[in-house]
Amino acid sequence: MYYTPPIERLIAELARLPGIGPKSAQRLAFHIIKVPLQEAEDLAQAIVEARRKVQFCRRCFNLSEMELCEYCSDSRRDSSLVCVVEEAKDIVAIERTGEFRGLYHVLGGAISPIDGVGPEQLRVNELVSRIKEDKVEEVILATNPSVEGEATALYIANLIRSMGVKATRLASGLPVGGDLEYADEVTLGRALQGRREI
Repeated sequence: MYYTPPIERLIAELARLPGIGPKSAQRLAFHIIKVPLQEAEDLAQAIVEARRKVQFCRRCFNLSEMELCEYCSDSRRDSSLVCVVEEAKDIVAIERTGEFRGLYHVLGGAISPIDGVGPEQLRVNELVSRIKEDKVEEVILATNPSVEGEATALYIANLIRSMGVKATRLASGLPVGGDLEYADEVTLGRALQGRREI
């Protein structure tokens, strides 16, 4: 069954979004068609406005409306401490803790040879330049605890240690409120390795 060309185009465009398959795209398209015209126009305007106004911070590559993001332009933050994340959305999670007062560096992904992503496709060179220019003393590697995230953290750690900079990794282990019986072996193993005295 085929839909009218405008609906077909809407479904095709929505299906290009990450995590949206053909069925989800179809559901979203029909939802957009059903809402009042003003809501659909507001959505379209929000997409265009975000795309036009939002850029990458020239220093850390976070998303920003200005040349420097809110963290890089905040003189109260500790520039000797840089937290490296895969994507800009990861910054929000770290900021929610209220525990970090340093700066960030967004790589734009993780090393994944299977997907054709090597260090050259990430913002690793820019990180090295920042470390030299800003006299960074410690780099916290906050990449995801996946195979790709671990490989990325190890690569960067080896690279910056040769520069005399301290490289640390976020601790990983058991979630608060979790039961040991439901923890997988890797998580439980990391929790044992990362144990500390109380």
